[in-house]
Amino acid sequence: MEKILEIKDLTMIHGKNQQKAIALLEENKTNQEIFQATNCIVAVKHVSFYVLQGEIFVIMGLSGSGKSTLLKCINRLNHSSSGQIFVDGENILDYDKNKLRAYRHHKVGMVFQEFGLFDHRTVLENVTFGLEISHVPAKIRKEKAMNMLDFLGLKGWENQPVSQLSGGMKQRVGLARALVHDPEILLLDEPFSALDPLIRRQLQEELKRIHQQLKKTILFITHDINEAFYLGDHISIMKDGVMEQIGTPIQILQHPATDYVYRFCKDVNKLKIITAGHIMQNLAQTANTPKQWDKSQTVQQNQSLEEILLPLLQNHQQLLVANEKQERVGIIQKSDVLRLLAQ
Repeated sequence: MEKILEIKDLTMIHGKNQQKAIALLEENKTNQEIFQATNCIVAVKHVSFYVLQGEIFVIMGLSGSGKSTLLKCINRLNHSSSGQIFVDGENILDYDKNKLRAYRHHKVGMVFQEFGLFDHRTVLENVTFGLEISHVPAKIRKEKAMNMLDFLGLKGWENQPVSQLSGGMKQRVGLARALVHDPEILLLDEPFSALDPLIRRQLQEELKRIHQQLKKTILFITHDINEAFYLGDHISIMKDGVMEQIGTPIQILQHPATDYVYRFCKDVNKLKIITAGHIMQNLAQTANTPKQWDKSQTVQQNQSLEEILLPLLQNHQQLLVANEKQERVGIIQKSDVLRLLAQ
């Protein structure tokens, strides 16, 4: 997979005396020292990472860690103090107003925690709003919006005021509004954090379905480590504006880079969050694969550790992993699972 987004040495500082703050940052002064000297807040500090096309990249951290500020830099809602942001090889920080407008309308879609919907508009009018300001003809924007509402299970609600919807349905409307432009990248700023646990889990599963079917690149912000591990192909853990560690869920779980990351990992529900796809060995790289397999020895790539544990304990030393097309893609060794659970 190719890089679709690359952040290089990005810093974001809130306050008027930014040049002095940047100079102090280069002297390795702490965030608190910089604040005391300049009254500036260092929200993001020398962040570099990349996102592969078609993956879910989760940025996780507690309140004040800089995760939402970073996401808004990618959409240029925040003005970065220094660094570069490349999308499809172009530095978006060099864009003029026209290029920035086109970037926001066609390249990225954003969904906010607080929904950001217009209460005086209907569901359909909310979803078509972006298309309307992009001067898409009324007939075409209605057709696109209705298709997206149908895809997200909102058909029949198009004429209802959003004020009458539940929180979960409002967030579906927000997703529909972001996706109706067919953006390459979807930016999600803690979209499920205000929802009840059951609705939250349903929308997490819905997001996985959307990702699987539409193949969008997704940047997802959360403060919940279990949500991060459940959704992310790669995860970044932030603290005080710095990325403490970037890796796959298994890499972070097995090899936490700092004590801060280790403390987060202690709260992970391994049985529910880790999937067969996370822990399998690639079939092409595995020697001595048995030629004959019965159905009881095969699990699905998206099944949780909790779901595959029983087959493993029923005298199987290894399990075959199949993808959604029922193609054999990997093998899980019982010894690897037991080692993971013991950590």
